[in-house]
Amino acid sequence: MTAVVAPAPPAPASGRAPVVRLTWLLARPSAQSGAALVLPAVAFAVTTALLLVVLGGVLMFWGWDVADQPDAGVYQMLSVIALAVLLIPLVSLGGAAARLSARRRDDRLATLRLLGASAGTVGAITVLESTAVALLGALAGVALYLALMPLVGLVSFGGAPIGAAALWAGLPAVAAVIAGVAVLAAISAAVGLRQVVVSPLGVRARTDAPKLHWVRVVIAVAVVALGFAALNMPSIAPGVMVAFLIAGVFGAGLAVLNVLGPWLIGVFARVQLRRARTAAQLLAARTVRESPKAAWRQVGGVAMTSFVAVVAGAGMALVSGAQDALILARDVQTGVLLTLVVSFAMVACSVGVNQAAAILDRRALHVALDRIGMPLEVAESARTRATMAPLLFTVIVSALIGGVLVLPLVGIAMIMAPLSLGVIAGCFAAGIAVVWLAVRATRPVLRRVLAQPDRAE
Repeated sequence: MTAVVAPAPPAPASGRAPVVRLTWLLARPSAQSGAALVLPAVAFAVTTALLLVVLGGVLMFWGWDVADQPDAGVYQMLSVIALAVLLIPLVSLGGAAARLSARRRDDRLATLRLLGASAGTVGAITVLESTAVALLGALAGVALYLALMPLVGLVSFGGAPIGAAALWAGLPAVAAVIAGVAVLAAISAAVGLRQVVVSPLGVRARTDAPKLHWVRVVIAVAVVALGFAALNMPSIAPGVMVAFLIAGVFGAGLAVLNVLGPWLIGVFARVQLRRARTAAQLLAARTVRESPKAAWRQVGGVAMTSFVAVVAGAGMALVSGAQDALILARDVQTGVLLTLVVSFAMVACSVGVNQAAAILDRRALHVALDRIGMPLEVAESARTRATMAPLLFTVIVSALIGGVLVLPLVGIAMIMAPLSLGVIAGCFAAGIAVVWLAVRATRPVLRRVLAQPDRAE
């Protein structure tokens, strides 16, 4: 009797997982919506361009000679303060870009984990994909920066237009910004990866429920109180160091908004959930309650701009009566307006990208509601409420924090001056209008999702 010998099983692969090939397969448009890659790249591009414009302006002022420009020290101090109030929102926009479509990426990576991929393979894919998108966006941002230089160079400081060449930050600074954007994307991806590695089944089944601790309030109150006390004692920082002290306090105030904002929105959503009387109100409150951090990313840019508006409005009111230094007063007002323009450019990008990304990330929910018969008008009303209601709440809180921190510097009279109140009211109106227009502009994205229900994940 002849024995039948079974063929030997194939030897297990001893090489490392093809990380680059897997990353390409998961990132290419056929595997996920192209918008999931384009949106964060756009956000990274805007972040890079605005950051380089601001940095170029600061370096320009610090290159001025006191012999040629007697008020150079004042310009330098104010430029540091402007950099501080814009740096935190810009970095936050970059961080938000790194997290865009994170839920869809988590789903795909969690599936790989359940199929046997190692934690190292999943981590390498995540970091590589996010860093590659960030680098592409940053390079596009450098091109946008070069295109903006001639336009911004027409702005006058010190009695004459500054010129495009003055805004060139230099190759080392450009390289540092590109590297910083890439590192920010890699860190954000690595931090967001932790949940996928620890509990891939929970991520795939969408059973995670983010929790925000009340300790955020303690941290926020402590930072604001310390900043208020520091600004009441400016003599502790001699000379030019006063500017760095003020910049540090304002920067800390903006950072506090990122800590406190999601918690406040979560509390606000719980109150709205108890008061809901219609389907749109209930769905909006549940949407915000599900992820206060995601809701904060929708309105955080406007909240930070509200903070900047209070500081800027008080500053404009303070210098409006400086008849003995007309050029300096006019330049301060020009700087304030430029700061607000950059801030609103950040807001427009952040809100538009986050609104479109929110629809893509919640694709399955929108399709499910459509299948059970929810009219499109109700879904749009809920989406609008989920954005506008927290927005109105957070801009007021942000303005109050800004008012508390700027009070020791200018006094209540300057904060309540007509020019200051006009700037604040104008920024509030513009911020709310930008968000509302972004919600309206992304309606075609929702209609496209509902027109292709078979692509819901």
